Amino acid sequence: MSNSMYNKVWHQTQEALNSLLDKESQHVIEPQRNQVFIFQMLATFYIKYVQIFRNLENIYDQMVHPQKRILIRKILDGVMGRILELKNEMVELELSEFHYFDDILQDLKLTPQQLDIPIPKYFLKEKLEVIRGREKILAQILAESGLDVPDMKTTVKAIPLEEAVKLIQITERARQGRLRALFMKQIYLQEYRAKQARILGEQVADAGAAALRIQKVWRGFHQYKKTDREREEEMVFLGMNPPPGFDDVSPAIKQAERVDRLRSEVQMKHEERYREALVMIKDDLRLIEGPDIKENLQDQIRHWFIECRNLTGTFPNYPKAEDGGSAVIFSNKTPEQVIDDILTNQDDEEKNKKKKKKTKKEKEKKGAKEKPKEEDEEWKMSPSVFLQSLQEGNSLYKDMWMNKDESWNFLQDYDPELIRQEMRKELDSEIRVQVDELMRQELKNLKLAVNKEKELPVKEGRKRGKKKGKKAKKGKRGKKDKDLTVDRTIESLYKELVEEGLLIQPLKVNMSDYIGEYSYLGTTLRHLSIEPMPSLLDMRQLITLYGILPLGSAAVHEKAPLVKSLLLAGPSGVGKKMLVHAICTETGANLFNLSAANLAGKYPGKSGLQMMLHVVFKVARQLQPSVVWIGDTEKTFYKKVPNAEKLNEPKRLKKQLPKILKLLQPDDRILIIGTTQRPFDAELQSFCKVYEKIILVPRPDYASRYVLWKQIIQRKGGLLTKALNISCLAKVTDGFTQGHIVEVVKDVLTEGRIRQQARKPLTAGEFITAITSMSPVYKEEEDCFKVNWMP
Repeated sequence: MSNSMYNKVWHQTQEALNSLLDKESQHVIEPQRNQVFIFQMLATFYIKYVQIFRNLENIYDQMVHPQKRILIRKILDGVMGRILELKNEMVELELSEFHYFDDILQDLKLTPQQLDIPIPKYFLKEKLEVIRGREKILAQILAESGLDVPDMKTTVKAIPLEEAVKLIQITERARQGRLRALFMKQIYLQEYRAKQARILGEQVADAGAAALRIQKVWRGFHQYKKTDREREEEMVFLGMNPPPGFDDVSPAIKQAERVDRLRSEVQMKHEERYREALVMIKDDLRLIEGPDIKENLQDQIRHWFIECRNLTGTFPNYPKAEDGGSAVIFSNKTPEQVIDDILTNQDDEEKNKKKKKKTKKEKEKKGAKEKPKEEDEEWKMSPSVFLQSLQEGNSLYKDMWMNKDESWNFLQDYDPELIRQEMRKELDSEIRVQVDELMRQELKNLKLAVNKEKELPVKEGRKRGKKKGKKAKKGKRGKKDKDLTVDRTIESLYKELVEEGLLIQPLKVNMSDYIGEYSYLGTTLRHLSIEPMPSLLDMRQLITLYGILPLGSAAVHEKAPLVKSLLLAGPSGVGKKMLVHAICTETGANLFNLSAANLAGKYPGKSGLQMMLHVVFKVARQLQPSVVWIGDTEKTFYKKVPNAEKLNEPKRLKKQLPKILKLLQPDDRILIIGTTQRPFDAELQSFCKVYEKIILVPRPDYASRYVLWKQIIQRKGGLLTKALNISCLAKVTDGFTQGHIVEVVKDVLTEGRIRQQARKPLTAGEFITAITSMSPVYKEEEDCFKVNWMP
């Protein structure tokens, strides 16, 4: 798309956001009691915000105007935070992590795919160089320590010369045997034909009958091909089959991808020019307008001195630098307005003292009367942290960009006039600090010259202030934990964790690789009082909301409802570890492995454990975002440790994890994720204290299995033909997990089998034969997860 088209989409998105903010401000004030109406309202807001989020993310990724991108980024972070707030409201209302919007999607005429939450590309784009440098350092440390086992080449064992000659002889004899067998087959066929010809030699063939027979066969074959072609065209026309070349990448998509790359390059150039212009324009303004600004400020403050002297009889006290200096007095006010405020404030202070006494008594009476009203249960939306920033961004858009004439800016480069306005404010604040120092001294000289006033000594106050400061410092030091590694650098701690195997390299897996389909019966089943199993698409959205969006954006993480820990529970093979690696891949996060099996024999003793946790979380804070993964986390919370695992001390982290969670602050982008396939072995009370969100990862349903079989076969090089019944595979493999399906496809689609597909198409029987040796997830195990770990 062109620059004008992105501007048009942005204007449309801002109009949608403006109308949504107006509607939401109306509903926030009105309390409600009907739970169905409340959920419908929240869900509608949520879906509309997701649509706005999708548009803004695309606009921010492709817009090349640097000043517009700053405003879009602010609004984008606000929309992300508001989505998380609405999600939190729906969870508290329904007491369930999964929601179904079938009826609302029908009313809004949207498809389920439009409900999928995108992952902003700037999460990785803005720190791509940092991530690459970190990966390079990690690979270098692994190579030096010899831990990079998967990349190491396998050594070939040498064999004696006699055995090598013997192997060559065996293969050569086998080749000659195959050639002789083929030659003997040809001789046999020749003899057989000659024998048949001798038997039928006396009969003379009728040329007309032979020609008629050939015509029948040819016409039948031609009609069969024609009918088959017409049937295929009809199925394509009805939408039952994809058109030919459907899976091929079209030239239009390739051209769009090339244009996107070019826009990204232009975007980077404009950003660099904008940063250079900020410095250059500020320096020019300091040289040209700086002296005038300084002189105007001095005249304004002197006028204030004289007027205050004329009205009150004394010179005013100059505001302290900590309070803001003269900016506190002259914030968008003339000297005359400042003098009027001084006089009115003196009268208001006396009136306020009298009013405070009355209001206290009235509040006490009202509080006693209003207590019984609290018994009425009325739902009211909790206050939002992000609505104010969204409204500010929306008003900035209206004032600055809505009706701005940009006919001169065809290339969408920076606007120098806007930079001058911003730099004037910064320059004014910088010069004001210098002017305040000069005018304080001038005020002292005026007091000495006119009134012969001297400033009182401030020795006692300074001493008291110092004492308070010392007490405050002591208190702060007492609250903070001691740094056990003061004399060590982050690089050395990072290397130590890598060598110990606690900091590992995440696999490059995207959230889009977690294949799944939307649950189309969720609302229907809930109307029948049946809690549906969540689909894989629901799981992907939940991980994006709780894991990826907060870790990717610091502004969202600080203000959004804080989720410090997640637990992914489910049977083996449903993709729990894959989701952990996907979170790290999409956000560029470090991955720390604190599984019980990985900690065995490392950092022994209580002091060793304390040191390990200190190092891990110190590095995690310095190199955030970070993910701390605890695999098989039920072992950390065992009810009773098995005898075979007592030496490994699996419960070392049990008492430390709650303390660590308390120390995590909103500005610490650290997420603790536990994965387990046997949560029943853990102590439930301590388990639930550590993990704030417990998410059941289900096995795939029919729709998800159908999509899984289809996409995984294609990714492994398989061809989908009529001989391969995907629907049959999806039905037969009910109860099997994604891991089973991937493993079966790998076993069947070997290199030799892929080469044979042209003459021997794939069939469902090949895959079914391979999956018979695997054990599925039985209904009893699934019901056990559903009963114990779903609301």
